[in-house]
Amino acid sequence: MLTTTAHTTATDNATEQKARRERIVLDHFADETRQDFDAVLSTFPHPHYEIIATGEVHDGNDTVRGYYSETRKAFPDQRHEIIQLRHTDDAVIVEFWLIGTHKGPLKGLPPTGNAFRCRVIALFIFEGERLVCERVYFDTLTMIKQLLVGVPPQHLPALLGGLLGGSTGQQAN
Repeated sequence: MLTTTAHTTATDNATEQKARRERIVLDHFADETRQDFDAVLSTFPHPHYEIIATGEVHDGNDTVRGYYSETRKAFPDQRHEIIQLRHTDDAVIVEFWLIGTHKGPLKGLPPTGNAFRCRVIALFIFEGERLVCERVYFDTLTMIKQLLVGVPPQHLPALLGGLLGGSTGQQAN
């Protein structure tokens, strides 16, 4: 009988932990959409983002806040539509549509006014109840293709160089 009780208690604790983690993640998403970045930052004991597609790591309040500022200047209407949410032993995995309109500069790309819709996976990694990292995966080409619709072909090399962190399309002699 003790084994059944211990198993039930462990299962209940795991279920409660999943519910608490899910609430943190859903609040995090809602606060990002509302652009309440103080609330978003408070979901972490130490904010840490890893944007895998670009190789960027934002660690600490100031750098994460800078990331929010940069992306919301570029996409002031940025929002999410959650497709699926899953739990692992140490993470909540969220698949979602990231949506926005390019109304401000983005890494050297002037605003195009184009909207984008890109499928994204984010791993919200936890240590117990503490959110320690948001690791984001998306296809950069999907987003770039949508942002560059209507841009004259002769302007693409310079624009892509800034977006990809490379040259501006000029080669050294």
